[in-house]
Amino acid sequence: MNVPANLKYTDSHEWIRTEPDGTLTIGITDHAQEALGDLVFIELPAVGRTVKAGEAVAIVESVKAASDVYAPVAGEVTGANTEVVDAPEKVNADAYTHWLYKLKPASAADVGKLLDAAAYTKVIGEA
Repeated sequence: MNVPANLKYTDSHEWIRTEPDGTLTIGITDHAQEALGDLVFIELPAVGRTVKAGEAVAIVESVKAASDVYAPVAGEVTGANTEVVDAPEKVNADAYTHWLYKLKPASAADVGKLLDAAAYTKVIGEA
């Protein structure tokens, strides 16, 4: 299972990369895309939307199931990757390259509370 060490994670299977400007790039983990199977539909949040930590902000749907994608921290959506809306299978091909949305966190300190790679590996039972 691919769990890059440079990212943060949630126990609901989102990955988070902090960008140089402090914004967060968010996607679903390799574990999540594998569990879902072939993705056929992705719905992303609107740019400008204010979200709370833990709020469902996007939907990924596969031939097997639909699953919510949650905000890892509170903040404002600053970008949405329309490329994955048009071709959801790209997330299956490489979950860590094909992000879903970007978020400006309300508090940078909240990012430090997210799981590191070792802790996420334990969550998915790969430790």
